[in-house]
Amino acid sequence: MSANDSDTAGTPGPQEVIDSPSDWVADHIRAYVESDGEEGHEWQGVPTLLLSMKGRKSGLWRRTALIYGRDGDAYVVVASKGGAANHPLWFLNLRDNPEAEVQVGPDRFRVRAREAEGEERARMWETMAAIWPDYNNYQTKTERRIPVVVLDPIS
Repeated sequence: MSANDSDTAGTPGPQEVIDSPSDWVADHIRAYVESDGEEGHEWQGVPTLLLSMKGRKSGLWRRTALIYGRDGDAYVVVASKGGAANHPLWFLNLRDNPEAEVQVGPDRFRVRAREAEGEERARMWETMAAIWPDYNNYQTKTERRIPVVVLDPIS
């Protein structure tokens, strides 16, 4: 299923996805989408995916680009916001509306998001910090516990 196809499950249609308000992230997304993932999948030497989710207040579909890791069939992302005091909006949206869509390279599919806890979180944090070591620095900049989010593919 593509972010460009509407269906009854509530995935976004062609003009219905609002990209990140951050200019550099929006530029990254645009290159990723226009090249079908050939440009943008790798960013600063790490893999990235595009995550589209329904806004918890507006009900509009929003899209951002995130560094990811893998855990079996699942994709793992970190809600770091660079160590800011508040969670990123995409995380709050997923918490209220866990069904979302992901693009990894040219592949697009639906996922259900959940926050990793306990040993699973600790293990996944180590995996993600190995991919992007600054996650450890971000955690020292904030009192909030930075969430690790698991994106489980669904059919």
